[in-house]
Amino acid sequence: MLVGQKERGIFINGEWRESYSGTYRTITNPATLEKLTEISYGGKEDALEAVEEAKAAFPLWSKKTARERSTFLYKAYEKMLEHKERLAQILTSEQGKPLSESRTEIESAASYLLWYAEEANRVYGEIIPSSKANRRSHVIPHAIGVIAAITPWNFPASMVTRKLGPSLAAGCTVVLKPASQTPLTAMEIVKIFEEVGLPKGVLNLVTGDARAVGEALTQSPDVRLITFTGSTEVGRELMKNSAQHIKKLSLELGGHAPIIIMDDAKLDVAVDLTLASKFRNCGQTCICANRVYVHKKIADSFVEKLVTKVKNMKIGNGNEESTVIGPMIDRNAVEKAAEHVEDAVKNGAAIASGGNEWDGDLAGYFYEPTVLVNVNDQMKVMNEETFGPVLPIDTFDSVEDVIEKANQLPYGLAAYVMTESTNHVFKLTEALEYGIIGVNDVFPATAEAPFGGIKESGFGKEGGKEGIHEFVEMKYVSIGITE
Repeated sequence: MLVGQKERGIFINGEWRESYSGTYRTITNPATLEKLTEISYGGKEDALEAVEEAKAAFPLWSKKTARERSTFLYKAYEKMLEHKERLAQILTSEQGKPLSESRTEIESAASYLLWYAEEANRVYGEIIPSSKANRRSHVIPHAIGVIAAITPWNFPASMVTRKLGPSLAAGCTVVLKPASQTPLTAMEIVKIFEEVGLPKGVLNLVTGDARAVGEALTQSPDVRLITFTGSTEVGRELMKNSAQHIKKLSLELGGHAPIIIMDDAKLDVAVDLTLASKFRNCGQTCICANRVYVHKKIADSFVEKLVTKVKNMKIGNGNEESTVIGPMIDRNAVEKAAEHVEDAVKNGAAIASGGNEWDGDLAGYFYEPTVLVNVNDQMKVMNEETFGPVLPIDTFDSVEDVIEKANQLPYGLAAYVMTESTNHVFKLTEALEYGIIGVNDVFPATAEAPFGGIKESGFGKEGGKEGIHEFVEMKYVSIGITE
């Protein structure tokens, strides 16, 4: 990628090309608003052609042995790590997060390729003991077909490989639609697969208009599964648009993660983990802390220690090694954070730290890391996903009280518990209505474990042995034995 030059952002059947419309979209650095490049901006025609080529490539790819398919994933894994620094620089430039976080994300993204290179060889069928002497019953795994993978802007590397790894390992072919704000990292990952010799048509990339491309992918009968990470609102639209062809969906949607801090928690550890969860990627993560419930016995000490550290966080360009808080993705994101803070204050909250747009020397989209106290359940920040660096803190008296508070929203992606008590661990983790629960751990996502939500946070799993099963259909074969 050369800064300032136009990029062909459409990759179909092994060829990089312009979109049918011939239009381009400018990609800017959210910290400085400087132009990075222009990329082809595709639409319905590009998406449908990509589906056609993926469909044509499916028979040969799916018939390759698991070991043959895994070879490409191993090679791509090695290439990603080889180019980690370059990829991290691109990621930070288009998305904004600090370089240290981008490097970690590239490592995480590569780990999904490694895991599914290994897991490709462990998609087992089954022989079922028959109830009849003259019958044999087999269950055989088969790749589901053409996959549409739609990825978000907040993790433009790891969200891509979390979908590409298992789908390619299972024998599926893919049409990838990255977020319009952050296509450059996805393009570089596709180039890595091109470099390692992935057969033409197996992996296709369409950058462009989200609605036009999304509608083409949902309405095509040749797309058998859509895997999507994004908002609950868009998830609903995908479900509705996919109903015509009874398309399979795997959806990782919005969240509103609570952190529950019991009075027996190690206070300094709880403070540091809360900060790490909330302010990573400037609060723009689907599993970050959205609300804190801290026991009344330790609330004052907790807030004091946390606010002191928040005030010392360095805000700036993610390309500077000392930066802790980078920019938000765009102006709308900043305005939403400001709206939530304004609503909270209007309804009785107090600002313990932050509460304003950052007035530093950069032109980008910055909002100060903000801590709110004296919050209540009627405030927007306690009900809607802020997706920004705003942390509301509430208090509680009993385990029963905090369980009720934590479960009251329709979201069920991630929740966290800080405690040193085994009783609290079991009581809380069994009662909390969330697909992912971290106990004294706010970074639960890992290639070897299933990741996904419940309720309005979606369904389906990414990661672990469960992740590859999303892309496989089990055929039951009943064989009669004739005499």
